[in-house]
Amino acid sequence: MTSTCPGTLGFLGFGNMGLAIAAGLLDRKVYPAKRLLVFDPESARQAAAREMGLRVMETPRELAAAADTLMFAVKPQVWRAAAESLAGALREDGLVLSVMAGVPIAALRTALGGKAKVIRVMPNTPAMVRAGAAGIAPGPGCGDADAALARTIFEAVGVAEIVKEKDLDAITALSGSGPAYFFLLVECLTKAAVAEGLDPAVAARLAAQTALGAGRLLMESGEDAAVLRERVTSKGGTTFAALETFRARNFEETVLAAVQAAAARSRELGK
Repeated sequence: MTSTCPGTLGFLGFGNMGLAIAAGLLDRKVYPAKRLLVFDPESARQAAAREMGLRVMETPRELAAAADTLMFAVKPQVWRAAAESLAGALREDGLVLSVMAGVPIAALRTALGGKAKVIRVMPNTPAMVRAGAAGIAPGPGCGDADAALARTIFEAVGVAEIVKEKDLDAITALSGSGPAYFFLLVECLTKAAVAEGLDPAVAARLAAQTALGAGRLLMESGEDAAVLRERVTSKGGTTFAALETFRARNFEETVLAAVQAAAARSRELGK
């Protein structure tokens, strides 16, 4: 069981990611519901927060004043205005966790008045099923306790790694965008199996379970992916035939190019 975190945590924006994180925190008993605060302008999200037992605040400034730690999760097009509206309302010793892709720590700190302690986090959507992967980059003024707090929060919904901010573009390309790569592979595998005559529903279930099983085996075995691949690859066998086709058609180079494209786009968005 994860240890309980001190103080209050406020969610500025309570979309799917915020809801998933809050649910994980409650489930793992990291925070009690009474110490989770929410502001979101949409009534449906307010209702979802109340249903979970969270405290819904009337304004962003009221939230900022009450939260020891503030999770910044607003829509990209309004983040600057939202940040500037909070200047002066944040607690001097408060901590801001930003899960906004493409918004540098320096830009958010400036918009908040220049003094805030900001930790930038790149989570991913499997956090919705407690299987997330997050990169955590502490900004200026953040101490070990701040980083540990952020890690505890995001480990409630998966795994988390402390990194440098410069690493977040690579993490965005790897685990931030990564679920879509695996979804695409499952789509392609399903279509290929159907082309071989398998029932579509059966193919979809088996492809999804194969992805789940491979991931669990990789995480729980402690073995390197290459070792596990070799164990199921007999020379001249079916797996060998498939992997040789992947190699002949430059699968590795395609993956490299895709990750590089995602990382480059992440860097562009951060400018």
